[in-house]
Amino acid sequence: MRALVIGGGPAGLMAAEELASAGLRVLLAEQMPTMGRKLLMAGKSGLNMTKEEPREAFDAAYGAMPGPLRAALAGFGPDAVQAWARGLGQEVFTGSTGRVFPTVMKASPLLRAWLARLAGAGVELRTRWRFVGWEEGGAAFETPEGRQVAQADVTVLALGGASWSRLGSDGAWATLLPNHVAPFRPANMGFGIDWSAHMHPHFGAPVKPVALIAGARRVRGECVISARGLEGGGLYAVSADLRDGAALALDLLPDLDTDAVARKLARPRGKASLGNHLRKALKLDPVRLALLQEFARPLPNDPQTLAALIKALPVPIIGPHPLDEAISTAGGLRFDALDAGLMLRDRPGVFAAGEMLDWEAPTGGYLLTACLATGRHAGRAAAAWAGAGPRAEG
Repeated sequence: MRALVIGGGPAGLMAAEELASAGLRVLLAEQMPTMGRKLLMAGKSGLNMTKEEPREAFDAAYGAMPGPLRAALAGFGPDAVQAWARGLGQEVFTGSTGRVFPTVMKASPLLRAWLARLAGAGVELRTRWRFVGWEEGGAAFETPEGRQVAQADVTVLALGGASWSRLGSDGAWATLLPNHVAPFRPANMGFGIDWSAHMHPHFGAPVKPVALIAGARRVRGECVISARGLEGGGLYAVSADLRDGAALALDLLPDLDTDAVARKLARPRGKASLGNHLRKALKLDPVRLALLQEFARPLPNDPQTLAALIKALPVPIIGPHPLDEAISTAGGLRFDALDAGLMLRDRPGVFAAGEMLDWEAPTGGYLLTACLATGRHAGRAAAAWAGAGPRAEG
């Protein structure tokens, strides 16, 4: 039996491995010059593979999960990700926040070991093969050698989302499945802010400690001031709420309640300016003080009013950064177009996995875990379907 996997990211690589393990001859086609380019980019600052925490909390990070995604994660969760990495010779460690990284931090050693294992299993790797649709006889590709048509008994699509097009995730595949795709939206992205000149010296500075408030969601984290607005992990954790219309506020003193802040502000300040009083009484660093002055001018003198602002400082955002700059995307191939094994209902023998599916998760290891899990789930389902294929056709 022949299997075709289209897309050389984590989901596609995992699907190819499952298919090869089941005894199928596997062709893996990737449109970029090398495999796993987005994985390598993610690993530049430390490859966060998964999150070690109570399973209820881990699952809750994905929100209301469709059945196939829940089944995929049940079969390949955080413990399995760590075991998989060790199986590729990469020891892992868990940081203080529960995030799991390879000991070497980078993605490149893991990817090299993975590609070598796939080659050893007989997986045929092809790069610069751009999928352009189906035609009679199989899947068509534009390649350096001209148009190629690959025939297969089963196919797994792992075509990525619609962000980071320079790494291969351009969402162009959506035109090939026009009736099955929910509109793409940015996820885990920064937001624009029209800063005054007062903030220019703080561009590039981290904001911490801080809690970010978006509607009913409150997340302790940090963000970074950029020339265009705010970015960073703490903001990404509430980015879906902000994208969907929630207002943003910052708690500049997350370790104190409002009354405690007000009591500190009520202390006599003598001849000190209000700014100096804020620095001394509350230990506000220049970055958080600048944010307070940016969004709450003129600062009220009443301690209780000022304390309330410090604990929930309104931040006027002017929309998310562009889709292509987002770490990931929401939208994509709808789950109602797929069966429990991630096979397209109207295209038997064609399965889908990874970021091209319509799901959304925060950063922190959740994204990569679900890509690996859905790739494994689709690969296993495709292998099982291939085994039953001749009887079904007969």
